[in-house]
Amino acid sequence: QVQLVESGGGLAQFGGSLRLSCAASKFTFSTYRMSWVRQAPGKGLEWVSSISSGSGSLSYADPVKGRFTVSRDNARNTLYLQMDNLKTEDTAVYYCCAMVWRAVGWEWDYWGQGTQVAVSS
Repeated sequence: QVQLVESGGGLAQFGGSLRLSCAASKFTFSTYRMSWVRQAPGKGLEWVSSISSGSGSLSYADPVKGRFTVSRDNARNTLYLQMDNLKTEDTAVYYCCAMVWRAVGWEWDYWGQGTQVAVSS
């Protein structure tokens, strides 16, 4: 019953920007660490970025460091991903997910439907 709905995807030019949003409902969003994960065509899942429940800790995959910025608004139950200086390799379906800490480490428990990002050359 947890619901995560991504939006903001679309077509962008090389070097352009997009801002993705993830609207959360049916769970206590403010208590969860959140992540963005992407899947390029024909590829597996790739972790992109994470943000702690209170926004005090941010992390990014090397390919997006310096270009993407993750943020959240707990009052609005929304996660964001600001993507700047987009590259063709950023083309993928982007998913937001809620994370849970377990013995093996962080796990992605809840997923959205994804939003398509396409970057033209």
